[in-house]
Amino acid sequence: MTAETSQTLDRGLRVLKLLADTDHGLTVTELSNKLGVNRTVVYRLLATLEQHALVRRDLGGRARVGLGVLRLGRQVHPLVREAALPALRSLAEDIGATAHLTLVDGADALAVAVVEPTWTDYHVAYRAGFRHPLDRGAAGRAILAARHQAADGPGYTLTHGELEAGASGAAAPLLGVTGVEGSVGVVMLADAVPERVGPRVVDAAREVAEALR
Repeated sequence: MTAETSQTLDRGLRVLKLLADTDHGLTVTELSNKLGVNRTVVYRLLATLEQHALVRRDLGGRARVGLGVLRLGRQVHPLVREAALPALRSLAEDIGATAHLTLVDGADALAVAVVEPTWTDYHVAYRAGFRHPLDRGAAGRAILAARHQAADGPGYTLTHGELEAGASGAAAPLLGVTGVEGSVGVVMLADAVPERVGPRVVDAAREVAEALR
């Protein structure tokens, strides 16, 4: 900690990160041990976070992330979109296909940023806000592959005709970005994805991930 930082705020943020990393919540004692502070400090942190609905405690006393984080989360998509646009523009222009950044939204894949190429005679119309099941389409399948640590392959996923007849897709997952689960990909009107597209999509996903860190 430096003189310019707040120890209390730092601890509160660490509490939120610890709770976000568990599905079953944490007790005051568990948080105390993980933070290396006494239980009284943890009680005060939880009470403050509860006042802002960022933390809730169940009947058994286990603390979990509260619904208040959803209000904060609504502001995340515009920030993520802005950070991703330069890499998506470069990808769309290079490949001549519609590029997109897709994030997990519940059981769906949600396109939050889309860039269409400027020089092609035709391309797939794909809009931000478009959603589809995670197990259909290259964008969702790439996310599932990363989730299941299926990294033995080339690092990207290819599909054809799963979301739109005659359209093929390629996508690579975002890796190493805390709190963001998603993929970067392209969709094109073709029977098959050209060989160079997969590695190029992987590079674009890496660029977006670096911009978000």
